[in-house]
Amino acid sequence: MIRFILLQNRQGKTRLAKYYVPLEDSEKHKVEYEVHRLVVNRDPKFTNFVEFRTHKVIYRRYAGLFFSICVDITDNELAYLECIHLFVEILDHFFSNVCELDLVFNFHKVYLILDEFILAGELQETSKRVLPFPIIIHIAVTYALFVPAILMEASIVFPAYDVTEYN
Repeated sequence: MIRFILLQNRQGKTRLAKYYVPLEDSEKHKVEYEVHRLVVNRDPKFTNFVEFRTHKVIYRRYAGLFFSICVDITDNELAYLECIHLFVEILDHFFSNVCELDLVFNFHKVYLILDEFILAGELQETSKRVLPFPIIIHIAVTYALFVPAILMEASIVFPAYDVTEYN
């Protein structure tokens, strides 16, 4: 089970934090500080898995951001490493070359994307072909961007979906 997900820059600023277990605010700040110190000071030659308290932190650095996931000690590290990569690919596709400012100014969309494939601390969907389409439709409807052109573009990219049900 996923305990928390953190997106932090090199300076230690947390850009996204999603907790799937209840923690006090002071404990959250302490955890964020400890995880940042743990992953930033780690030599790149080592693996991207590190023990943290009684759990494991799986992290990956993309440009200036560290994507960290804390999971149970018995969980599969490679699955969560791929989960991080999938999340980054979806963000990159959605924001077309995502940067840190996209995460800051569109945090509500980032949380929505995260909630589409991780629910209650468990991976829900891992397919690149299935995942982006519901996100595109949901965001288009939510933010009044529901335009037939979006549906037509989505049907070209994702031909397995019937866009007529959303008209």
